[in-house]
Amino acid sequence: MPGFTRRDFLAATAALPIAASARAEDSVLITRPLPGGGASLPAVGLGTAVLFNSNDEATRQKADAVTHALIAAGGRLIDTASTYGLAETVFGEVIAAGKLRDKLFIASKVEAPDTDELTRSLSRLKISQLDLLQLHNVHDPQQSLARFREWKAQGLCRHIGITSTFRGDLPAIEAVLRREKPEFVQVDYSIDNREAESRVLPIAAEVGAGVLTALPFGRGRLFRAVHGKELPDWAKPFAASWAQFFLKYLLGDPRVTAVIPGTGDAAHMTDNAGAMRGPLPDVAQRKQMAAFVDGL
Repeated sequence: MPGFTRRDFLAATAALPIAASARAEDSVLITRPLPGGGASLPAVGLGTAVLFNSNDEATRQKADAVTHALIAAGGRLIDTASTYGLAETVFGEVIAAGKLRDKLFIASKVEAPDTDELTRSLSRLKISQLDLLQLHNVHDPQQSLARFREWKAQGLCRHIGITSTFRGDLPAIEAVLRREKPEFVQVDYSIDNREAESRVLPIAAEVGAGVLTALPFGRGRLFRAVHGKELPDWAKPFAASWAQFFLKYLLGDPRVTAVIPGTGDAAHMTDNAGAMRGPLPDVAQRKQMAAFVDGL
């Protein structure tokens, strides 16, 4: 349905008998190890593309609410970029005002190995060090990460990574991942867009890179596909909502470090974060989930 949003979907399905799971709420938080060992990261984070393009009071309040919802649910990861409008500026103000820096794992992206661009991102975010600095939209298979390693040695970031959400960039992502061995790779990956499973995740596991999954709801395609449909009974033991169904498919693969669905709604953030608790689908259940979505 054109223009149909997740808010519309939740309103339309509010009366459907999708069981809330007290067990899931009380269970242990799902985390994944960071590359290098010694620490772990909660498995659901927050993406910020498109949603925070204005630095006005309403947008800051929205960012503040969704950040506090993330933290309250046990999450830490906020993923942004120098090209995400004013998102870095908005979240920088929210994080500084709330003294939230120590509660968050902050990832951002730059378009090139450009010191000025990195300096601008750090200034906007009001921090001196990124937890993860990523080279955005890698399309050159010969791309070097030498400058990023220099920045890491200087203490400007703790981890380095590469990203792309364009199918045509996958050969470059594969080549750079194999040769440069970054600590993280971020790609678009959803239950209806599974190419990363066979192409990127095996290489990431081979080189020891963490995996962040962008666009886990397929730019809204998945919510449109299940509009008016009840969650299947066989999925209810591990998912209390469609959002958790989609996210838990991804987290059911242990090679995935974290999913980063974008939202500007605190209630959606809380729902998304529910995927960090309760059981994950096993191999057979993930096949069943994929077949179900393929049949929609």
